[in-house]
Amino acid sequence: MGDRVSSVLLDTHVLLWWFQASRRLSPKALAVFRDPETTVLVSAACAWEIAIKHKAGRLEAADLVANFEARLEGDRFLELPITVAHAVRAGMLKESHEDPFDRMLIAQAQCEGVPVLTTDKRFEEYDVQRIW
Repeated sequence: MGDRVSSVLLDTHVLLWWFQASRRLSPKALAVFRDPETTVLVSAACAWEIAIKHKAGRLEAADLVANFEARLEGDRFLELPITVAHAVRAGMLKESHEDPFDRMLIAQAQCEGVPVLTTDKRFEEYDVQRIW
């Protein structure tokens, strides 16, 4: 991969697409997932978002919710916990992005200095490298 990254943070929809083996994943996204040198980070915010949407009946994810950590380990993805620094940064972001989960991912990407694998172009408004 010409523009190889050492670490990448996944947006929730990309994580779900990976677990579903979706054809919606871009060639760049697939290359990132398949590169053994890339550390794939999954925010605790993704687990939170998936659990909330599943409980509300907006997402069928019972198996994933019940086995989230095992699924991450199975794909050698690393959990990225939410720290106080992440929370403060997310709270202080400009208001153009209203989704609290995306705000946390943006803050984590900024604090950790990692790009985000996402289709959401709004991440670029926050000086975050977006890979898609």
